[in-house]
Amino acid sequence: MERRTQEEVDDGIGNCPSRREEVDERVIVEEAFRGTQVPPWTKQITFRALTTAFGLSIVFNFIVCKLNLTTGVIPSLNVAAGLLGFAILKFWSTVLEKCGMLRQPFTRQENTVVQTCVVASSGIAFSSGTASYLMGMSPRIAAQLDAGNTPDNVKGLSLGWMMGFLFLVSFVGLFSIVPLRKLMILRYKLTYPSGTATAYLINSFHTPKGARLAKKQVAVLFKSAVGSFLWGCFQWFYTAGDSCGFTNFPTFGLKAFKQKFYFDFSATYVGVGMICPYIVNTSLLLGAIISWGIMWPFIESKKGIWYSASLSGTSLHALQGYKVFLAISTMLGDGLFHVIYMLLKTLINLATQTSSSSKRKDSSVVAPEDLDAGITNYDEQRRNEFFLKDQIPIWVALLGYVGLAAISIITVPLIFHPLKWYHILTVYVMAPVFGFCNAYGCGLTDWSLASNYGKVAIIIFSAWIGLPQGGVLAGLAACGVMMNIVSTASDLMQDFKTGYLTLSSPRSMFFSQVCGTAMGCVLSPLVFWIFYKAYPLGDPNGTYPAPFAGIYRAMALLGTEGVSSLPKHCLTMCIGFFVGAMAINLVTELLRKYETKYRIYRFMPIPMCIAIPFYLGAYFAIDMCVGSLILFIWERRNKQKARDYTPAVASGLICGDSLWGIPQAILSLAGVNPPLCMRFLSASQSAKVDNFLGS
Repeated sequence: MERRTQEEVDDGIGNCPSRREEVDERVIVEEAFRGTQVPPWTKQITFRALTTAFGLSIVFNFIVCKLNLTTGVIPSLNVAAGLLGFAILKFWSTVLEKCGMLRQPFTRQENTVVQTCVVASSGIAFSSGTASYLMGMSPRIAAQLDAGNTPDNVKGLSLGWMMGFLFLVSFVGLFSIVPLRKLMILRYKLTYPSGTATAYLINSFHTPKGARLAKKQVAVLFKSAVGSFLWGCFQWFYTAGDSCGFTNFPTFGLKAFKQKFYFDFSATYVGVGMICPYIVNTSLLLGAIISWGIMWPFIESKKGIWYSASLSGTSLHALQGYKVFLAISTMLGDGLFHVIYMLLKTLINLATQTSSSSKRKDSSVVAPEDLDAGITNYDEQRRNEFFLKDQIPIWVALLGYVGLAAISIITVPLIFHPLKWYHILTVYVMAPVFGFCNAYGCGLTDWSLASNYGKVAIIIFSAWIGLPQGGVLAGLAACGVMMNIVSTASDLMQDFKTGYLTLSSPRSMFFSQVCGTAMGCVLSPLVFWIFYKAYPLGDPNGTYPAPFAGIYRAMALLGTEGVSSLPKHCLTMCIGFFVGAMAINLVTELLRKYETKYRIYRFMPIPMCIAIPFYLGAYFAIDMCVGSLILFIWERRNKQKARDYTPAVASGLICGDSLWGIPQAILSLAGVNPPLCMRFLSASQSAKVDNFLGS
């Protein structure tokens, strides 16, 4: 499972082949392509590939933006990207071939280019922070918190500076990791499970058997997407007012509904639940039960004792403060554990690798004899040959990093005035170290901790600058710089692994990542802006609460004000949840290492997932558990079919429901309102309404 921690939950288990299949694939895949010519890197990046990638990037940016603005839980969309890319390019090339206009056959390298562009673009939709740190800067979010709402700590959102900021900081991470590609892929042979699974998927598409299955999967995905789109359209007709429609259906009764326990008929999160591992969904539900079922009702009963009864519901010194800071402490405990764990694991692995090859002077250079010693079959020979064929000079990477960093050091303070040049310089000194650790750890475990490094930056820079000097705004901006560098670095190394396994040139992977990043820097703010203008984003009770915007801003406030800003007993509870999160992770890792018979670690909850419902409620967790239930029943009835078609069905549910957001936003901007309101009342309230209407 890949975790972009905040929020992005990736099923690196369900979409990966079994161990046996991975072994078989390593042995036979290049034998199957022995007679297929590999095009040069300049012909791997084609016009049709970039056009397809751009179209899919629009779709996936809408999906990720909607997920970010609702709960922040984002599943792996790699399968959908690879499948749709294959289907579109296959159709395109088939039409051209029938017309006698096909100049270049469709190859798996071209498929990999599309995959890389789309994932890079949708990755920017996550790391751009439009629903977290950037949104947290806005007056709309600042007004919800009763501290730090000053001109120096607030920045109005606009397309111009958002795009400019993303272009300044999103490309630097690519250059920071390029010199280490041979070290990580060839010498250390890091697995990068998501990259390996993606390569397996693409390779299978381009075999006769895989192509037939892919055709069926595309048909299933299309049907699922159409059904989901129509369901979203149907629901819209009943949402004429606040608290109207199926999304406010009191499934378990009105009391449970008041505590956010209900099924809201969201096709998106049913699909997300089908993709995410069972433990993710059950952890979310557990967190909802702990918070909304037990803790919040108890703390609310202390109103007037623990906090003033006159405070507003959004005050951080009232119940809202417990919700936000307990979630933050749990996330920080989980994140800090994994940062320390990854650092230690990285150092131990590096020490082991170094001791086993102490004769080598330059650790970034892979000697030919090292390659020959590790090659066991034709596949590996072939892959090493093409991976080393097109080099990216180290001087290009160094010049790119230094040049882009210099530009950022000069220009970022012009966008965020509380940040000075030496603050940005500090970030760029720290970022390569964090980027390497994140990329290495991601290669070992498939976990990306980019958002955790961003949270570390929030605390450091907000505390360094202070509230009167704009520390909140500075901390959020520094988070953005750090997150973008660290996230793109690990994403690129994943792409290098995918390219290695599909014989795609490192140069084509790098340029595909650059193209995808550029697409994301344009599309992500544009898509967000559509939502921003069409809906009241950030409203805790609205359709798009953007929960992490408030949480990230609260982290910055915590950095500037310290623990004195917490309500009564909140600090003690925060410490308990922080330690508890670290303890759960420690026990999980110990069980993973020492208890191998029953593999009890599989049933240990994930603290990060437990924390997410603290702020939002249980409704989306229930949706996701419904998705898990559907998958469980399907696997019981036909495990192979479930395995083959679950990603397609789930991706279709997510795509269709998210795509309905486009016409829905257009209707909202045009002032077209739904005709009906479906609302649920208690018997006594219904009687009052009837009496009022009858009078």
